[in-house]
Amino acid sequence: MDETSTTASLIKAWIVADYLRRADEKGQTPSAAKLADATKIIRDSDNTRTQQFYNALGGSASIKRLLSKCELTDSSVASDGGWSRTALSPRDTARMGACIADGRAAGPQWTKWLIGEMRLVRGGGDFGIRKAFPAAERKTIAIKNGWIDRTREQEMHINCLAIGDTWTMGVMVRYPIGKGYEYGMKNCQKITEALLRPTT
Repeated sequence: MDETSTTASLIKAWIVADYLRRADEKGQTPSAAKLADATKIIRDSDNTRTQQFYNALGGSASIKRLLSKCELTDSSVASDGGWSRTALSPRDTARMGACIADGRAAGPQWTKWLIGEMRLVRGGGDFGIRKAFPAAERKTIAIKNGWIDRTREQEMHINCLAIGDTWTMGVMVRYPIGKGYEYGMKNCQKITEALLRPTT
């Protein structure tokens, strides 16, 4: 629960939340173009736009705000300062989800918007936790996932965050790089399915 792994794209949910909250705190309304960029980051996991937001937020200063505001206990800023190598634990991932859900992350003005966007994640980023639920329920579950092959460590890092109506969940899977992406993506779902099954 407390062992950390690199987040890859999962951290984008925080980066967008941090951007929106800080804009509101300054009395600013993001332009339509900026909101379109935020949509691309959440729904389509756009790396270029993420880097632009991250730079504008002060880089690793944004992650330090995450650790403080969401009261994370295991996690840390990446040694290279990059967003993709932010170290989160599974329980801190769930805490970050709770922080988004209760409005601390994006603020009262933008929380509903952000969760709405996270429900609309599509394409390659739509895998894992919510796939374990019935089809009708999936569309109500907000998600942000991360997936990357770490050549330095020769590992795959696959991470899943989900926010339901009364719950949040974080699953982080790390395994030899040769197993490919699908192995981890399916295991995010399998772990969730195991939790959903009633114990006998």
